[in-house]
Amino acid sequence: MKRVLKFFGIFALLASAAAGAYYFFFVRARNPQVELYFDDGSMLAFPGNTDEAEPFVAAASEILAQSPISH
Repeated sequence: MKRVLKFFGIFALLASAAAGAYYFFFVRARNPQVELYFDDGSMLAFPGNTDEAEPFVAAASEILAQSPISH
């Protein structure tokens, strides 16, 4: 029984490390995206590098530059 618990403990540790590495290398490096939510519940999403998203990205960058938390 102890052998099985040790195996699952090691497996859980390795799985946690793999999930953390996946997040660090793939999810964290996502390109910026602009998501617009409307009162009727609909949503419109633009990749951050499109002409339609440019004014929103500029406004967000200006706000984040002034925030003491994001430095």
